[in-house]
Amino acid sequence: MDTVPRPTSGELTYRDADTGDVDALVALIESAYRGDASRAGWTTEADLLEGQRTDPRGVAEVIESPTSRLLTVERDGELVACCQLAHRGDHAYFGMFAVIPAQQGAGLGKEIIAEAERAARETWGAREMHMTVISAREELIAWYERRGYRRTGKMTPFPYGDERFGIPQRDDLEFELLVKELG
Repeated sequence: MDTVPRPTSGELTYRDADTGDVDALVALIESAYRGDASRAGWTTEADLLEGQRTDPRGVAEVIESPTSRLLTVERDGELVACCQLAHRGDHAYFGMFAVIPAQQGAGLGKEIIAEAERAARETWGAREMHMTVISAREELIAWYERRGYRRTGKMTPFPYGDERFGIPQRDDLEFELLVKELG
């Protein structure tokens, strides 16, 4: 794995997270998806879910797993985004994607997902990237479709009753698998 900070696109620096990053990463992920702070961006889940999106234990598990990476993205030394990549045989899983709300909608996400795809291809030889998205998030799914991901129609239930993933505000939540060939 590439753990040396790698500047790209001028100002952005990518590196693998370490356990010293856990608290900052939890704060970033929460700010992008939950509560009033998340409403400053367009990726909020605040109308669908209350409570936490993740916790320190969950983030630390991703960082410490030998089959995954938690890529941090910094601009001028400030944490602005992150994403998880997990090696799963011939494909990689993309998750835990968060961009600070104040910088959403300016092309940063597009740049980061392209870097994640490159890293999955080069690090693990992944031929596909998989992700799951709450199917009610039509605007977010459309954003991924514009990046080459396709809906599969394969659904998995939301973990109702497990507050580690939030407190659902609707009873129809489920995840849809999206897939992109990496070439």
